[in-house]
Amino acid sequence: MTEGKENDLTKSEEENVQEPQETETENENEEAPSEVDEKEDLKKSLGEANDKYVRLYADFENYKKIAARNKEELLKYANDDLMSDVLTVIDHLELALQHTGKSKGPNPLAEGVELTLKELRNILDKHGLVTIDSLGKPFDPSVHHAMSQVETEDAKENTVVKEFRKGYKLKDRILRASMVGVAKKPAASEEK
Repeated sequence: MTEGKENDLTKSEEENVQEPQETETENENEEAPSEVDEKEDLKKSLGEANDKYVRLYADFENYKKIAARNKEELLKYANDDLMSDVLTVIDHLELALQHTGKSKGPNPLAEGVELTLKELRNILDKHGLVTIDSLGKPFDPSVHHAMSQVETEDAKENTVVKEFRKGYKLKDRILRASMVGVAKKPAASEEK
């Protein structure tokens, strides 16, 4: 009996030894598909990272373009506030000339004011300040501010016939709209 038990043990030991060998082979077979899955996951994550990089790079390039455009516009209109403040000085010099123009004979003070105004306009023109011509032009609400309507038959309706205050542009931006009087048909002709 002991011999039979020993044979039984040997057989069971052999089975135990063989079973782990089979499990190891199964594990080797299982590792191969997981390595493929890992490679696919790595490729997928690499593709996602590359896509994020390309998008981020494109966003950064767009940001650089916008920042350059904003900087250019800022430099272009940097004198905007200064020009607006100087316009009141021009208005006062023009008013002074209108009042001195009534006197007869040479007036050295008026000539000095006129030369000062001319020089100031030349400097401002050099820096992009442009006067808006209004008289005789059709009324345009983007550059004109209507202060009154003037009944007249001498001009077409909705034409600027009087300028109360000059308007100015700084390069292509409206700095100050012209204050104007706009022509309209006389009341008598409207009734007809």
